[in-house]
Amino acid sequence: MALLSPSRRLRRTPFSDGVEAAGVKAYTVYNHMLLPTVFESVAADYRHLKDHVQVWDVSVERQVELRGPDAGRLMQMLTPRDLRRMLPGQCYYVPIVDETGGMLNDPVCLKLAEDRWWISIADSDLLYWVKGIANGYRLDVLVDEPDISPLAVQGPKAEDLLVRVFGERIRDIRFFRFDWFDFEGREMAIARSGYSKQGGFEIYVEGGDIGMPLWNSLFAVGEDLNVRAGCPNLIERIEGGLLSYGNDMTDDNTPHECGLGRFCDTQTAIGCIGRDALLRVAKEGPVQQLQPIEIAGPPVPPCDRYWQLWASGKKVGKVTSAAWSPDFDVNVAIGMVRMTHWDPGTDLEVETPDGMRPALVREQFWI
Repeated sequence: MALLSPSRRLRRTPFSDGVEAAGVKAYTVYNHMLLPTVFESVAADYRHLKDHVQVWDVSVERQVELRGPDAGRLMQMLTPRDLRRMLPGQCYYVPIVDETGGMLNDPVCLKLAEDRWWISIADSDLLYWVKGIANGYRLDVLVDEPDISPLAVQGPKAEDLLVRVFGERIRDIRFFRFDWFDFEGREMAIARSGYSKQGGFEIYVEGGDIGMPLWNSLFAVGEDLNVRAGCPNLIERIEGGLLSYGNDMTDDNTPHECGLGRFCDTQTAIGCIGRDALLRVAKEGPVQQLQPIEIAGPPVPPCDRYWQLWASGKKVGKVTSAAWSPDFDVNVAIGMVRMTHWDPGTDLEVETPDGMRPALVREQFWI
């Protein structure tokens, strides 16, 4: 396997020293930064995540900050989700769309105040799109990337670990809410959120100098909780139906094709750039949609390209992500399937690198 040549274009994070000391084995490139993908092994990391607690360097979730009198208006222009009832201290999952209704990103946004928002982005250069909208519409808003590096704490023991560092008030944070906490004189937002279904938090660390002191503190108090360094886990995210922008969806797909229609209030999200296009999609309905797929046979190889889905000799879709699940003893997958074949229980075939396999459209994801 070819090695990745490091350079200043691939930025280190405030936690890189800790990640390397923990024995990271593999990275991917995400928002021009290195995102860990494996420590012990994908399967071993999966088991530990489900049983204990992990600390994830997710600094790659760069923040796009909107600040100024038109910040709220700009935020609504970006998404078909109606934000009028959103209060400071809340987090929303927000599909971001272009003028055609195509997905540009699927971030979580945080409302810090009426005139200040953070967009915690997936892997795309969303900052430039947002700057273009703000300047093109001459909005009174500053759009920038602040010095914020998220650190995720995920797993069933995540709350107990954070209490030891930040106090009992951590337990009061509700799902997709955040509050402010002090660490060594530095105030930081902590949200009950994260890219796993095991429960946990994301700490929005402001200032790179405090990164390793916080990392070391979490490990110092969590030894008896079996805390380890970790990362978003391929198997667990597919089991939970957590989508990966750039893998499961691109700007060629609308939120409705991605099964995200419940996050679109297209009728009432007045001002959204892609609203007119999405109104047409909502009326006509999507012709394809992401679905959970079971693939028969032994563990599948890595899915580093689309695998075609077939029925009666015709292409009816493609698998976008796949992995062997130890807990469910089956190959779990996400696939974009045409409407003619997306009903639960539909039998398909998938063209994997090691041959054709039987596949089945499931009614729901595994967790």
